[in-house]
Amino acid sequence: MTAVIIRGGTVVNADASVRADVLCEGGLIRAVGADFAAPAGATVVDAAGALVMPGGIDTHTHMELPFMGTVTMDDFFTGTAAGLSGGTTSILDFVIPNPKQPLMEAFQNWRGWAEKAAGDYGFHVAVTWWDESVHRDMGTLVNEHGVNSFKHFMAYKNAIMADDEVLVNSFARALELGALPTVHAENGELVFQLQNKLVAMGLTGPEQHPTSRPPAVEAEATNRAIRLAEVIGCPIYIVHVSNEESLNAIIRARSAGQRVFGEVLAGHLTIDDSVYRDPDWRIAAAHVMSPPFREKKHQAALWAGLQAGHLHTTATDHCAFCDEQKAMGAADFSKIPNGCAGIEDRMAVVWDAGVNTGRLTPNEFVRVTSTNAAQIFNIYPRKGAIAVGSDADLVVWDTGARKTITTAKSVSKVGYNVFEGRTVTGLPVVTIANGKVVYDRGDLRAERGAGRYLERPAFAPMFDALKRQAALHAPRAVERKA
Repeated sequence: MTAVIIRGGTVVNADASVRADVLCEGGLIRAVGADFAAPAGATVVDAAGALVMPGGIDTHTHMELPFMGTVTMDDFFTGTAAGLSGGTTSILDFVIPNPKQPLMEAFQNWRGWAEKAAGDYGFHVAVTWWDESVHRDMGTLVNEHGVNSFKHFMAYKNAIMADDEVLVNSFARALELGALPTVHAENGELVFQLQNKLVAMGLTGPEQHPTSRPPAVEAEATNRAIRLAEVIGCPIYIVHVSNEESLNAIIRARSAGQRVFGEVLAGHLTIDDSVYRDPDWRIAAAHVMSPPFREKKHQAALWAGLQAGHLHTTATDHCAFCDEQKAMGAADFSKIPNGCAGIEDRMAVVWDAGVNTGRLTPNEFVRVTSTNAAQIFNIYPRKGAIAVGSDADLVVWDTGARKTITTAKSVSKVGYNVFEGRTVTGLPVVTIANGKVVYDRGDLRAERGAGRYLERPAFAPMFDALKRQAALHAPRAVERKA
């Protein structure tokens, strides 16, 4: 593998920035400093005047996902290639078993689909039902396959929704194994009832999607999941937090010392619910995802949560359904496949709306787009850092580069872009993945199958402490006095 040396840039990690060159060889970072010679034949990347940052990690994607009677347009190759073009070098995707499908069977399906990935990938595995085989398979996934997080959908009744019995059993098993429970927090029963009520009233357009999933539906589920985790004694990670009420539930728990992590999507930080009232049905339907985009007032709260450290990661929930697929819900908004794309624009959108406005420093940007994800999911410092021995996943960032986001120039195969027309300043100009230049100023060099599966170890030390704490506070029988 040819060595790559990045010359003349400012290396930006989550904790510090320093003027330094970076030498990559054999897929790893071999040196960070100044005045060292490049190996013979090395590829030299000119980063003069630019920033050099760890490659982005998107903690929430759905490539090649079978859902609501169809399959997303981006497979693991096109989706990860789109990510590389935008500075994202690793993803955490989701294995979602069908009801009663063995977890290991579903996991092997996803591993096979992901072999074509152009960037590195790992998996959260969803627990959608419960019996002794699920208990057993969770252990196999953690101990033999490097899975350290399990997903729970509190939404999507009559499909993949986990009830409280499943949540309690799975959370307890995750704590036992040293794995992190993650939750899609929406009250599925309330959503189901509201959808049916609206459709029965003849209110069937995409503008009813947010009406059927108001902030309280998400906030109730967020609070319930956190309280369940509190009783069980396990940490918890809440995905795609979209509103102030849900954020407040996280803040209350964290203020009381509970280990709760929060994720926010680039879309929820920058897009509001006016999109559902667009007179063009196609545009309104393109934005149907869950939780939905919210009233603009929630964006300020989400940014404050990110700045204050109550929200930790920025993701996309990249789930690319095209116009034809969205049209499955032309007569009933509840049948519109839920999902939006965004992986190739996440980094630029968060930089433009975060750093350029003064909400985030460049170091904080690195923390919320890469480092926190690596630390929370136990792949740091392999990922999320520019340090000797770390994976050679880097992005050269031109803070002055400017573009208007358009579908015509998108890598994703979905055919539209929820950030369409947004002008952003600050762009990735070179992406390096596994020590190779995979994107260079518009030239995408993604290789089918170049991505590696990321095994993520269990969290033994932290979870041992949590188990001791849970044991101290476990309910005890009270002896009745005569």
